[in-house]
Amino acid sequence: MAGQDVLERAYEIAFEYESKYGNCPQCVIAAIDDVFSLNLDELFKAAHGLAGGLGLSGHGTCGALSGGVMVLSRFYGRERANFSKGRYLKSYQAAKSLHDRFVEEFGGCTCQEVQEKLFGRSFNLWDAEDFKRFEEAGRHKDKCPSVTGKVAKWVVEILSNDGSIARSKLG
Repeated sequence: MAGQDVLERAYEIAFEYESKYGNCPQCVIAAIDDVFSLNLDELFKAAHGLAGGLGLSGHGTCGALSGGVMVLSRFYGRERANFSKGRYLKSYQAAKSLHDRFVEEFGGCTCQEVQEKLFGRSFNLWDAEDFKRFEEAGRHKDKCPSVTGKVAKWVVEILSNDGSIARSKLG
């Protein structure tokens, strides 16, 4: 299990990145990368379009949750060389664990559901006026940053519980 200081550092970095730069999946990935120096640059870039529930649609999975699952899959997912060799249940189990904790905390896993929980309503992120209201309601101040922070913290906790971070850093 990661020390509380490492968990809090992941939270703080993700919170800071989301409040400064936005793009929740990238903020989760960058925070975990910064805490452990994992070289997740390709994963970071690949996550960009997942923000705001997939392309800012609001209707897909929260980008922070998607970014967290991407990091978990980086450790537990099937490699191309093993494409025909089974299901890799550990990846599914880790993703389900993160999903379940997320849903328990935020009442659902879509960006829209998270917005409704945090703001009491959802926003159309493609509408300039509604996006402005989203920002004014605390999107970058504390709402979305707290979501990214919690996801980063939970991912670090999942990875550290079985030593995946330690093995990665040693290997």
